[in-house]
Amino acid sequence: MPTRRSPARRPTMKDIARRAGVSESAVSFALNDRPGVSEATRARVRGVAEQLGWRPNTAARALSGEGAATVGFVLARPAHTLGVDSFFLQLVSGIQEVLAERHLGLLFQVARDVSEECAVYRRWWAEHRVDGVLVADPRAEDPRPDLLEELGLPAVVIGGAPGAGHRGASSVWADDAGAMASVVDELTALGHRRIVHIAGLPELAHTRRRIATLRAEADRRGLTEVRSVTTDYSDTEGAAVTRRVLGASPAPTALIYDNDVMAVAGVAAASDLGVEVPRDVSVVSWEDSALCRIVKPRLSALSRDSVEFGSMAARELLSLLDGGPPRAARVPVPRLTARDSTGPARPV
Repeated sequence: MPTRRSPARRPTMKDIARRAGVSESAVSFALNDRPGVSEATRARVRGVAEQLGWRPNTAARALSGEGAATVGFVLARPAHTLGVDSFFLQLVSGIQEVLAERHLGLLFQVARDVSEECAVYRRWWAEHRVDGVLVADPRAEDPRPDLLEELGLPAVVIGGAPGAGHRGASSVWADDAGAMASVVDELTALGHRRIVHIAGLPELAHTRRRIATLRAEADRRGLTEVRSVTTDYSDTEGAAVTRRVLGASPAPTALIYDNDVMAVAGVAAASDLGVEVPRDVSVVSWEDSALCRIVKPRLSALSRDSVEFGSMAARELLSLLDGGPPRAARVPVPRLTARDSTGPARPV
């Protein structure tokens, strides 16, 4: 019978103490960045720990209240819309990239609504599961910042505008108003006066900002046939709304979609109706992606670095975990990339 190999033994603080020639308490002080040892001793202990391949026992740290080495992220959105949403896939990639540099894990969960999301935070807090959380999709009436402040969980709100009152949480935000204004500028310069914005979930703060900006831009230009229609971000609703608005009289000459999936579905729906893009109707997608670049016609879209958006959110959370103050950080305004799906409005 072959000899059974013993499992490898993990290095301990005792091993580090023996190798470095110091006490175990000195090792603890050095590795946990606490006062009580000289800088020379701290450097020697950390060097030995690195040589031995020592890593902190995250389960033991959680039980002792020292931290879970994990960040939480809950999304309260319809689950069927997330698998094809390029923005969130890239956002999570950016978050994970930064957390990996600090050997931190990402605990991700989908919730049915904000109430369920809040219940997840309470459970994670009680179980010492996470050290902090990333909060997406801020609402106009949002219970989450108050709850997280009550629990003492550091948080970064993704998409929260400055001055929104996120109470102790940091915010990473994009200028939705400026982006919408740039789209309206482009479309009106092409002669479009009948514009429909096929928006996302109506309760989200960024949806409301986009709708309000479109209304303000229309009023400023004296445009009376401009409106927004809210959806659940899915291709199904994007196509259904497209068919409905293109079947109205007079039909819009330009459509703005709040994500790439709805925009692609909208182009297909228009084609089924015999409506040609961009001859009969121009199309703009709020999010740029590979979909926008490979569909025919290629879609004009607002381009931004969604991976960097996630990376910035993760860095802001790490700053809070390191004891930094809450702050608001803005990503660059999304830039409109004009492609084949936008063109001059047809004469009436």
